[in-house]
Amino acid sequence: MRCLASRVNYKTLIIICTLFTLVTVLLWNKCSSDKAIQFPRDLGHLEDLFRGEGLEKQGIDSEDNNDVSNLLQVGKSLPKQPSADAFHQEQQKAPPVASLLNNKLLGLKYEEMDCLINDDYTIKGRKEGNEIYLPFTWIEKYFEVYGKIAQYDGYDRFEFSHSYSKVYTPRGTYRPDGVFMSFEGYNVEVRDRVKCISGIEGVPLSTQWGPQGYFYPIQIAQYGLSHYSKNLTERPPHTEVYEIAEKRDKGTRQNDWIMPKGCTVSTVFDKTRSSNVKQFTTPESSDGVYLMLGNAKDFIISFDVKFLTNGSISVVLETTEKNQLFTIHYVTNTQLIAFKDKDIYYGIGPRTSWSTLTRDLVTDLKKGVGLSNTKAVKQTKIMPKKVIKLIAKGKGFIDNITIATTAHMPAFFAASDWLVRNQDEKGGWPIMVTRKLGEGFKSLEPGWYSAMAQGQAMSTLVRAYLLTKEQVYLNSALQAVVPYTLKSEDHGVKAVFMNKYDWYEEYPTVPSSFVLNGFIYSLLGLYDLKETAGEKLGQEAKKLYERGMESLKAMLPLYDTGSGTIYDLRHFMLGTAPNLARWDYHTTHINQLQLLSTVDDAPIFKEFLKRWKSYLKGGRAKHN
Repeated sequence: MRCLASRVNYKTLIIICTLFTLVTVLLWNKCSSDKAIQFPRDLGHLEDLFRGEGLEKQGIDSEDNNDVSNLLQVGKSLPKQPSADAFHQEQQKAPPVASLLNNKLLGLKYEEMDCLINDDYTIKGRKEGNEIYLPFTWIEKYFEVYGKIAQYDGYDRFEFSHSYSKVYTPRGTYRPDGVFMSFEGYNVEVRDRVKCISGIEGVPLSTQWGPQGYFYPIQIAQYGLSHYSKNLTERPPHTEVYEIAEKRDKGTRQNDWIMPKGCTVSTVFDKTRSSNVKQFTTPESSDGVYLMLGNAKDFIISFDVKFLTNGSISVVLETTEKNQLFTIHYVTNTQLIAFKDKDIYYGIGPRTSWSTLTRDLVTDLKKGVGLSNTKAVKQTKIMPKKVIKLIAKGKGFIDNITIATTAHMPAFFAASDWLVRNQDEKGGWPIMVTRKLGEGFKSLEPGWYSAMAQGQAMSTLVRAYLLTKEQVYLNSALQAVVPYTLKSEDHGVKAVFMNKYDWYEEYPTVPSSFVLNGFIYSLLGLYDLKETAGEKLGQEAKKLYERGMESLKAMLPLYDTGSGTIYDLRHFMLGTAPNLARWDYHTTHINQLQLLSTVDDAPIFKEFLKRWKSYLKGGRAKHN
């Protein structure tokens, strides 16, 4: 041993002894508690320690970084967060394990300690000098704040935020023919509470308050306004033309129809269109005639079609699901949607006169595969990779087959036309589903109106009128003011606060609920109409708008909590706890006030905008 020792460098002996000490401490620590402080995993770094780096520095660089990550467990594929109660119960299971011996050995500056929360329960924290550190998993739940670990320039950093929602920057003065708020960022059709886009009506069916699916005017107006706004803000789409029977130019693919035995495709002249079209005829037993498409870039398909018999137009897609083929069938019946094996069916009605069918194949595929009997569409990762071919069955005519990147204006006019067709004689769009706003409010029975629906419908119809100059859209918007003049109990949408201030109810409940965001949307619709209809036709809309703005300015302080905003005034009407607005509703309130401030320079809007924006970053009103 003496000879062996003489041959071994003294530094090497120190390292070996230190390693044995660490192993001993680790084993002792493991036996005493599963919650022990973790030691550096890279023991090779210990050699650097004895070259002058120092235990204290190395302890901070390696160990503290790991423990900070443990304390701030967010952003990196975390498991579902436990509740605050579950968290402190789990914490209390582990005994205190802070060991001064461990800390001294590794040069660590902290020790674990119990933290008593409100004399109610205890959680594990850490003390480092005069600072106390609490786990972010607890902070996040307790204070309802947000954080994640993000990487910049190869380094991790922790990003903390008081709220999760953002405010958009206005483009300038609001105009009835411009972008509607920030709706260019809305994607109504992909919401899990949208069952599908109807093949007959071309608008979304909602499952928000019932799994059966129903037409919800607010959702339909938002669908139209979002596509209108996208059309103004996005680049023109790329469009591939596959069939124009009238003529073929350089932009038209020279694809030929494939006709199995007994099937025919011919070019005929259509008097109603004053142009040539393709006529197809297929026996019932056949697989139909088909046109190869082979488009792997874009997935919005459009074609003009007219059927003489029952039939279908089908589109075959290669998908990301192991390259399997799925087929979407657009059938001349009234079935809403069906899914079996790898076939998805949408009813498009009889189509016995010429009409254009425009479909988003991505949406149609995902809604079909995700079809369920619940309120929410099941999530699926299946996506189309390529549009393989189009198949026609039955007897009819087809023309103008195209595939494009987007098709915003057909979606906008589908919504606008639905609103015109489905407005009742009182000027409203009845909502045919029961709505229970909350305890203390009477249920709204099917057939109720919503001021938010009326307002957003007006904003949609005004834009359709300004684009086309077709009077039918303006007339529909003008008729939509009638429910504003009727009280809720008289099947209208008007409430009166404190017998003085007129308010247009998103939910015309008894007692009144005074929902803020829905009221402001109703005002935007009135503004669009009064600005578009002119002084004579828009007189009623102007009067209603001015009365509403007077109420908004007077009642706005009632929605300020000093740290956020309130969704409605149920605490005043029912004597219950306030219904605090989620951060996304809070930012909606801000965005709405920003828009109004571009057409009304009242100081109250600027004052409230400044304060409400500060709440997003933890600002608070002054205390006494």
